[in-house]
Amino acid sequence: MTTATVETPTGAAPLDLARGFLTGGVIGASLAAFVVGCTLGRVPLIIAGPALLAAYALLFRLAGAPRRAREGARAPLTALALIDGREVLRTGRETDVPVRFDLSVAPDGAPPFRIRFTQDVHVSELADHRAGAVLVVRYAPDRPWLLRIVKRPTPEWEDRAAGAVLEPAPGPVVVADRKDGCLWSLTTLLGVLLGAAAVVLLMRAELFGKDTDAPAARPVASSSTSTSTSTLTVTATVTSSATGTVTFGPGRSVLDRGVLREAVQSLTGGGDGKQALTVVVREQLLTVVFAPEGVSAPAFDPRSLPFDRVPALVEEARTTLGVDAPHTWQLSAERLAGALTIRIGVTGAGGSASLEADGQGVVVRRSPVR
Repeated sequence: MTTATVETPTGAAPLDLARGFLTGGVIGASLAAFVVGCTLGRVPLIIAGPALLAAYALLFRLAGAPRRAREGARAPLTALALIDGREVLRTGRETDVPVRFDLSVAPDGAPPFRIRFTQDVHVSELADHRAGAVLVVRYAPDRPWLLRIVKRPTPEWEDRAAGAVLEPAPGPVVVADRKDGCLWSLTTLLGVLLGAAAVVLLMRAELFGKDTDAPAARPVASSSTSTSTSTLTVTATVTSSATGTVTFGPGRSVLDRGVLREAVQSLTGGGDGKQALTVVVREQLLTVVFAPEGVSAPAFDPRSLPFDRVPALVEEARTTLGVDAPHTWQLSAERLAGALTIRIGVTGAGGSASLEADGQGVVVRRSPVR
């Protein structure tokens, strides 16, 4: 008796590893593009993520079409097989349990061969799959390790199996259960991580802000100067008054030591007599409305503000007025009632509150959340 030489299926080949890495990279890049697009509000990125994944899936499908056509042109072979041995791998409450079979397959007009594979079997059919029983199997002619037991054979094959007497086939057992190990999974995971990292690196400037590590420059008094760290604009209004603003870029706040004083001095030019009607301060914005020349108005010298007390006043307003999770604050200074009044308003999830201080930075009134 001669035996067939059946090639044992190998693990992950280099081509499989490359395909897994590419697939992981596309998945990682697509997911990262979608998440980054949602974070930045960039509609093209939101669309590009799923579109890239769909395009890759289509190309993958088209690339495998010739192979599937060749396989479809070959009709699967049906044969009888003798159960040399079996092992139930797991038992429990499941109706189908995995069973490892050792079979001797006897194809019509071809040498027999032995094969080991695993297939789920219903618990009620385990008695029919005992050692020594003859079964009907089906497999691809060029890939016999994809062999499967036919659960419902045709009457012709069922009669053949019932009257067949088979002998165990000689030769080695071909192990059909493919073992890729961890290499393919690790390669695919590496592709996912690198694909996601590539998108994040490309969009890092918009995600984390430009020049966040560079020290912020001082504001420069100019009507047209604009930099990435600070800008200053002074424009004249129709009422002949002037409004000066200083905007600080990321990484610098008006509450930093000496920053507010420098910003006010950059607007006043260090000269005397430039009076302000209102000074409004936010986290990264200073606005000064100057009094028109020759007009009597309740103005004050913006350089007389208690700059050193401003950070403490803001902190007190944020922490002692009962505002839950405060997220915005605003300081306004004016002299409408005669004396200089500094008012700090805080807004958060629990509502709004405010406190008032005099020209020396001493708190004179608190209005907590009600």
